[in-house]
Amino acid sequence: MQNIVDLANNSKVYELASVTPLSLAHQLSKRTANNVYLKREDELAIHAFKLRGAYQKISSLTKDQAAKGVVASSAGNHAQGVALSAKKLGIDAIIVMPISTPKIKVNAVEQLDAKVVLHGDVYDDAYQYAKQLEKDQDLVFIHPYDDIEVMAGQATIAKEILSQLDNIDKVFIPVGGGGLIAGMATYIKHYKPNIKVIGVEPEDSPTLYQALKNGERVILPEVGRFADGVAVKQIGEKTYPIAKQVVDEVVLVSNDEICAAIKDIYEDERCISEPAGALSTAGVKKYIENESIENENIVSIVSGANVNFDRLRYIAERADLGEHNEAIIAVTIDEKPGSFLKFCQMLDNHSITEFNYRYGSKSQARIFVGVALSEGLKEKQLLIDKLSESFDVLDMSDNSIAKTHIRYMVGGRANCKNEVIYRFEFPERPGALLNFLIKIGSDWNISLFHYRNHGADFGRVLIGLEASDVAKLERKFDELGYFYQNETNNKAYQYFL
Repeated sequence: MQNIVDLANNSKVYELASVTPLSLAHQLSKRTANNVYLKREDELAIHAFKLRGAYQKISSLTKDQAAKGVVASSAGNHAQGVALSAKKLGIDAIIVMPISTPKIKVNAVEQLDAKVVLHGDVYDDAYQYAKQLEKDQDLVFIHPYDDIEVMAGQATIAKEILSQLDNIDKVFIPVGGGGLIAGMATYIKHYKPNIKVIGVEPEDSPTLYQALKNGERVILPEVGRFADGVAVKQIGEKTYPIAKQVVDEVVLVSNDEICAAIKDIYEDERCISEPAGALSTAGVKKYIENESIENENIVSIVSGANVNFDRLRYIAERADLGEHNEAIIAVTIDEKPGSFLKFCQMLDNHSITEFNYRYGSKSQARIFVGVALSEGLKEKQLLIDKLSESFDVLDMSDNSIAKTHIRYMVGGRANCKNEVIYRFEFPERPGALLNFLIKIGSDWNISLFHYRNHGADFGRVLIGLEASDVAKLERKFDELGYFYQNETNNKAYQYFL
């Protein structure tokens, strides 16, 4: 680990990178009763920290290695970091990106004079192809995180922080493959061992959390793709043994909490962070709430701001849920005149943000309601307790199907037999939806379908089919190779569809 410190102290990254600001987030600090500082890595040339590690590695190549050219696999910030670094040093670069990579990211890499090769549906496919090109064309592979030089480049962030703020209690760092946290934590613990280093991961991509819990690297069967910059199935082979020595703990956050953190960063800095870029800020908020700490100096790494504009719609919709400023509830009321009026009267002064209803039966009605909150979880629970005295109430604020699909659909029940409901995620690109339907085949009648493009790398579908043989149906699904989950028992489906 001493090698990381020495390399960081003598790094050449400032031939291309600049010292990024450490800004006090005034509004967030006031709300949390702590001093929260944001390390603005989004202000680098590629709007992300990955430039540091890429340049540190590429600038360390020998003349013979540089003459061969470099190859990397990435769907995002590492691709731009490698491309810009190679351009600066006059080295040929090939970047392999999944076919599902949004055009804006492909264009950004091509504008830096790197050759882009589109291959495979997901990152793992692109990675394997890049490794094949390394072998076939005798290129130098630039790993996004599992390399000591890359870790040392990222460690220069810690070097800057220690020079920018004298008294630091905690530093929160996002975790994907582990290069950033391994490098930064090593540097911090070398000079300031009393500073607590806390990793932050999405709840659906807990690579370091699970590795520390199990005492070894584990391969996650699936990872969430919302925070695509940290969507890694396994912590790095080289980063893990380092991280387990220098990381104090890991905090897990939900996608809604990430969206709320994006809003927090915007309100303080007028910067629109990407989901992975706001990850550590979401962790700061959750940690402060859970541990009830006050008056501490806390640093959060804003690791990047390369977000597709189309995704902002989804982020804005989910931010209030992540901030606990909105509750989504299902309420069963009597199907008779005056029932809805009675329900609204019991809301007191709460504003209704959304209301969905369709006639279902003569005796009962189920309504899907969004309610604005001003005091968070405690207020939500008091409201639900009050409503429960007169109605059957179900909190759906954490129900993925309710938030992603049901609230955008027309309710009502279909007269079909043996209906089963599945949630799918598939690589998003032109023709992807048609391709998905072709692969599903025509052996089953589709009874329900909802798809909404969120501007992400992956499309999300809720599909209902009439199927008497579920095992046969799921064997067909397994052949597709896409993530899917049976949602037939989901209350949101049962109540409204």
